[in-house]
Parts: sequence; C-alpha cells; structure tokens
Amino acid sequence: MVDHNLIADIGLEEAAIDATGVMDTDMEALLATEIQQYRRGKILTGKIVGKAGDDAVIDVGLKSEGLVNKIEFENFDELKNGDEIEVLLEDLEDESGIIKLSKRKADRIRGWERILDSNKEGDIIEGKATRKIKGGLLVDIGVPVFLPASQVDIRRPSDIGIFIGKMVRAEILKIDEERRNIVISRRKLIERERAEAKDKLMGSINENETIKGTVTNIADFGAFVDLGGIDGLLHITDMSWGRVNHPSEVCKVGDEIEVKILKIDQEKEKIALGLKQMEPSPWDGVEDRFPINERVSGKVVSLVSYGAFVELAQGIEGLVHISEMSWTKRINHPSELVNVGEEIEVVVLDINPEKHEISLGIKQTEVNPWELVAERYPPGTIIEGQVRNLTNYGTFIEIEPGIDGLLHVSDMSWTEKISHANEKYKKGDTVECVVLDIDQNKQRVGLGVKQLTEDPWATAIPDAYKPGMVVHGTVTKITNFGVFVELEEGLEGLLHISELSDEKVEDPQDVVKPNDKVDVKILRVDTSDRKIGLSLKRAKWGDAQEEKGMDSGGSDPRMDLPSRGGMDDHGAMGTDKIEF
Repeated sequence: MVDHNLIADIGLEEAAIDATGVMDTDMEALLATEIQQYRRGKILTGKIVGKAGDDAVIDVGLKSEGLVNKIEFENFDELKNGDEIEVLLEDLEDESGIIKLSKRKADRIRGWERILDSNKEGDIIEGKATRKIKGGLLVDIGVPVFLPASQVDIRRPSDIGIFIGKMVRAEILKIDEERRNIVISRRKLIERERAEAKDKLMGSINENETIKGTVTNIADFGAFVDLGGIDGLLHITDMSWGRVNHPSEVCKVGDEIEVKILKIDQEKEKIALGLKQMEPSPWDGVEDRFPINERVSGKVVSLVSYGAFVELAQGIEGLVHISEMSWTKRINHPSELVNVGEEIEVVVLDINPEKHEISLGIKQTEVNPWELVAERYPPGTIIEGQVRNLTNYGTFIEIEPGIDGLLHVSDMSWTEKISHANEKYKKGDTVECVVLDIDQNKQRVGLGVKQLTEDPWATAIPDAYKPGMVVHGTVTKITNFGVFVELEEGLEGLLHISELSDEKVEDPQDVVKPNDKVDVKILRVDTSDRKIGLSLKRAKWGDAQEEKGMDSGGSDPRMDLPSRGGMDDHGAMGTDKIEF
C-alpha cells in the first residue's frame, strides 16, 4: 500500500502513480530509494535558506524546512543563504510539525568516521583536555575520548584537573567501534618515550660529567631529577655543603638544574647525582682556616642527645660533645646550656679533613676551676658547704658551684659506726668540714668532719676508761663471738663470749639481750686499734676471788684475753684506708 503522506513529504507528484493505484516499476524503485534516504538517523546535506531568530532554516529537500539552533554553529553570524551543511535527520517532524535536524550530531558522527578510518590501537594522537569526569579526563581529538586518571602520568598527580585546557599527546589503548568509545593513555606514551630515551642516555653519559635535568619529585631524603628518559637521585647530603633540613629548601618540582653525575649503576639503572659538587668544597684548607686550639665563633644549628653542632662557616660544622660543654656541671642534654640559633664561642680541639669532622669545646673558653682548687683550698682549709648528694659510702658537699668534695662515712665521727650518710645528714644541710686532700687530676677533694675536733682516742678515752674500772653500759649488738656494749654515745667496747660467764657459753643471747643494762669491767684500752675489751664475769668477781686466781699460779686475767676485743671490725675505717 502506498504511503501518500510520505510521498507528499518527499515531493513526488501523484501523476507519477498509475490511475489504478499500481505504481510503475521505476517509480517504485525511486520511492524506495527516497524513503531510505530520508529515514531517521540519516545524515543529509542541506542548504541555508534563511534565519529565524536564533535558528538557521535548512532545506534538506523535504516538503518543509528544518531548524538548527545557533549554538550548534561556531560561525552562526557568518552564515549566508546557499551555504551547504551536513545535518542529522532526528525526526521528520516534531510536535510543531517542523523537521528536527542536528548539525552537532552530524559533525560528531563524521568525526568518529574520520577517527576510525584514520586511527588504530597503538597510534599516537593529540587533543585538548576539555573537562574532568568521574575516573579521568575527556580529551577532544575531533571527538571526545577518555583518558583514565591512572593513565595521565607515570606518577599520578594529586589533581588531574591541572591538564584541563592543555594539549595532550597520548597512545590509543582501545577502540570500541560499536559503542564509539576510545580509551587513550598518556602514561604509556611517556613510558615508551622514556624507555627509548633511557637506553640512549645510559649509553652516552659518564661519571663526573655535568648534566641538566628537571626535578620531578621531592622526598624527605632527596629529589628525583629527570635527565631525559631516566630519573637520577639527588640525595639530601649532596645538595649543599651547608646544612639542609629538607630538600624543598634547595629545589622544587619543575626546577631545571645542572648536576654532576657521581655514580652510574648500569645493572640497576640507577644514577647518583650531586649539586654541591658543582662548587669547590669549603673543607679545602680547613686546617689553615681553623687551627687547633684556636678560639672561634659559630652558630648552633642542631642539638642531639650527645652534643651540639655548630656552624663555623658556610658548609663547615663542628661538634661540641656534651663532655666538652662544662668543667664542673653535669650536663644531661645540650639544651641545658645552648639553644639552636645562638651565637657562641668555641675552641677547636681536633680536625679530620678527610671525614669532614671538627671537634669543638665550650668549656675550653673558660679557665678550668680545678686548676685553682688546690690554690684556693689547700689541705687543712676549713670550708662550709651544702650537702648535694648522699650515698652509703659518704656525702658529696658543694664547696663552690661545680666543685664537690666527698665526706666519707669514716671521716664523719671518731667513735660512731656510720653505715650510711643519711644517718648523719640530709640533702640541703650546711656542713662545716676540713679539706683533707686534693687530687687535681681525678678532680676529687677529700673532706672530713671528725678532723675538726681532737681525736678522743689520743687522751680523752684512755683517761676516762682505765683497765680494772667497772662501768655501766647498754648492750647494742650481739654476735656469735660476743656482745657490743655502748659505754657512752658513740663509744662501744667488746664483751667477748668467753667473758660473759664462768660457765661455758654457746650462745651470747643465753646471757644477755639487746638493750640490757650491764656492769662490765674494763680489761684493756687499745688506743692504736681503737678498741676497748670488757668482761661481765669479772665485774661480778670479788677482789678475793680475783686474787685467788692470781695466787693459784694463774696469770693475769687481762693477759689471757682473746686477741679480738674492743670495737674490732665493727669500728669504722679511717681516711688513711680510703682510696680516692
């Protein structure tokens, strides 16, 4: 059946049709051709026949004209009647009865056809990045193609939007003709080009040569420099002869710099670069610039647990070890004495030009106070100091700031047995002492308190306690060999186990207990050994009994006393037994 409406649309005359309603064979073929030509989705060639407001009026050979909005033209104002353009037939008529045409869609289809005809996977194309979409960028190469974010660069940038508006060269990864979709990769192209350039570069460069490159990345340990196909590493230690806290202080991404090739590893394809090596080393002739024992000025640039680094000149730093900071103060951390950025004076102690090391000292800028101690405090000098520290063997007393002397427990009392310094003193106490001796080399001063008074063993004790006297005392300590009895404060005598009773005693505690009050007889007073021998049983004897023992041929009981007596090993050592 003939579609008379279609015939009218395509402009055929009814006269071309047989009166019986049967179409001539030639006319039938013509009509089929025309119907095929004007189907939806077909690209037609039309002529500009005028403008209607913001639309161009297009004659495509149908009964009525179509309209194309000016936004689909790049040069709408320059259009003139008779200009031919290609348009896509979207619909024979819209709701208003107007043929619906699109120039933009026609251009896009023609563009795809040209791209597909002239390109294949692996080809290199160039286009402008137009906008950012989910997962990547759209690049206009005549038609929009997709550049995934992972394929933008070798190292994915933080924001791929920086490429929008820029021309992009890339390799075609995949073409989907059915879906009219093309995926491209800038990264793959860069990798291919870099591989070619790398092979060429590795065969042409040598160590100690200078080369230009572009900084591509910054890390904490250094910067990567693109040498034209391969990245070399410019380590932070090779950036400057001076101190560099972070590579960003020296260069930034995109900088073009000239560097020296320090080392080439052909097998691992690694190149070490140097920037500081482009200038003479400041360590050349350093011994002449900073002689040993010379006093110089510098700036503290870094603090570590073991000392402070001081910059003497650009690129030259020395270390002040914590042990070289003070003659007298115990420094736990350099920050107790100096701060970063502070200008200080130091003395050059040692130089190792090969290792680029200089040893410095702060304390050497001052007179060693220990050199003056012997002059200020000769033995016999009475001083007054403050207790700074207490130990089981004595107490340290500050003589002056930074100078401590040791008061040994054996030099605290002539008569008392002192096990720990805290039995006599506490921290912060002010103590009067006498200087006993000075060892300047070991930086030690020996002090004594008991030496401020006369030794009671010289006359006082022998005068007060004579053999044969019966005295009153208190049991203070019981041992397996006897009992210690306190005769007065700080003075003890030994009551040997054999002098406890006339009967044999196995255990002294069978006879006496600690804190018992007892009367004892003095058997002997040994001033040289500082010992007093006592007897409990003899204190109970009458004169007749003791004489009887003497008359019966026995010897003087005092002559038969055991060798152990008096204070025995319970007495404290004297200063003469202390090794400083």
